Order: sequence, then C-alpha cells, then structure tokens
Amino acid sequence: MKQIKLVVAAVTAALTLTTSGVYAADPISEFRVGILGGENQNDRLRSHACVKDAAEEQLGVKTELFAPADYNGVIEGLLGGNLDMAWLGASGYAKAFIENPDAVEPVLVPVNPDGSTGYYSIGFARVDANIDSLDAMKDKVFAFGDPNSTSGYLIPSIEIPQAGYSMESGEYFKEIVFSGGHEQTIVGVYNGDYSAGVTWADGQGEWEDGYNNGALRKAVDAGLVDMTEMKEIWRSKVIPNGPVVVRKDLPADVKEKISAMIVDMGESDKECLYGLFSGEVKGAIATDHEFYASVVAARKKKIGG
Repeated sequence: MKQIKLVVAAVTAALTLTTSGVYAADPISEFRVGILGGENQNDRLRSHACVKDAAEEQLGVKTELFAPADYNGVIEGLLGGNLDMAWLGASGYAKAFIENPDAVEPVLVPVNPDGSTGYYSIGFARVDANIDSLDAMKDKVFAFGDPNSTSGYLIPSIEIPQAGYSMESGEYFKEIVFSGGHEQTIVGVYNGDYSAGVTWADGQGEWEDGYNNGALRKAVDAGLVDMTEMKEIWRSKVIPNGPVVVRKDLPADVKEKISAMIVDMGESDKECLYGLFSGEVKGAIATDHEFYASVVAARKKKIGG
C-alpha cells in the first residue's frame, strides 16, 4: 500500500507541475469516458462499469461511458471536446496529437505483471492452416484490425515490409483486409475467414490463456476461441503500452483525482483494472508525451508515405 501511495503522490505532483501557472478551468458537471473498439459494445460497457462508478464517487459528478464502433469515434470525441478520458493505443494518441497537440495529454500507462510497459503486435493463424511464418502467407488473406490501431495496423504495416513482404494487396499476400477491430480479426482467423491476422498482447504468460493481457486474453475470457487451435506466426518489436489520456483543458484537480483513482486500483480493485486494461496488469504509473514520441514520429512518416 505504501508503494501505491507513493505513486499516487508522484502522479499528483507531476500533474500539479504541468498545470502550475495556468488559470483554473471551470468546474465540470459531468465526466465522459470513451472506450476503444476491439470487442462488442456490450462487453466494453460491462467491463468499464466499475470505472464509471469509481469516477462518480471520486469526482462527485455524473459519469457516462461511450463505446463508438471504431477507434476514430473515440479519437474524434476527444478532439472535439466531447470526451474527457480514454485509454488509447499509442497510434491513436499519435493521431490525436498530430491533429491537435493541445487536445489531450497522456497521464498514465499500464504496467505489465513483470514491471515492463510494452506489448507486441502478434501475427497468428490456425494450427490446421499449416502456416508457421510469413513465408507461408504468399497468396493468402491477411487481416488487420483498424487503421488507427497501433498493433492492429501501424506497426505491422511498417515492420512487415521491412522484413521483405509487401503490404500491397496482390503483391505478396493475396489480399490485405480490415476486419474492423481486434475481436473481429481473432474470430475471423479462428473461423477460417482469414488465413492469418494481427492483434495485440503483452507476450507474457501462457499462449493457451491468450497471454496475460491483450485482445487474445479478452477473446479467451469471452469464450470466443480455443488458443490451442491457433499459433503465433509473427511478432513485432516491443511497442509502448498505450496511455490513459485526459482532455488537456480539464481542471487540474479533476486530472489529479481521476489519475489517483486509477493508480489506486492497482491495490484496491484489481478486478476493475483487469477490465479497464484488458487483462492482468500490475498497476499504472505516470507517463507523458515523450514516452510516445517514437510512435508519433512513425505515424507522421506513415502519413507522409
């Protein structure tokens, strides 16, 4: 508990420093939380219900959850000032930052059970598809999730061509398709609709469990797949865990309270943290823009062709 309190204090101090000298924002009358796609809407809302309850208690205002159909819905909600907080992927944060550096700020990053703060884009296929690597994917259909997903598109779209495989449909892979989200990719590969796909996972723990956290773990928890019928065929370099972001012009005390609430869940409510961060995590720690500078640069380069 002492360690958690120290982290809460560090988060509060960091936020106080970033907001010192700035006029106090108007008090809020509600708090709005965006939830990225990746699984069906009902499951997303259910896994975040505890966040809603905790935020209402902590802030003393009505809290609402919003689960748009795709990543862009959350990003645009933040950019438009219609959402106050969300847990974004690194690429989603990069998109928001590139479009408006003054819209949101990263305040927390989840910590894996081993203390690390990174994850991977994981390529996978069915065991009975006889695909062991990308070398066996020639003239086969490869599924990606969402254009604004870090692991579901940005990173593999950079690293796979660097490994010598074209990402243009018909040049090496028979077709490159977007499934619409991580859950759709996982279920699509599992059902044989796609030869292989990419999703995200921390790469820790057991494959049979879908690793410790990530979209594969969520699919296992939901009873959608049997991991023994699938296998990993590709893995990216480590990617920074995505940030919890808040609207930059929120009052400083709101940022402090909501950040401290999430950090404290590492000790007080592991089950809620499990739902918020899609699996087993140690907790959350303070972060800032610099932790995502490399992903922002990669996204800018991608946009520039």
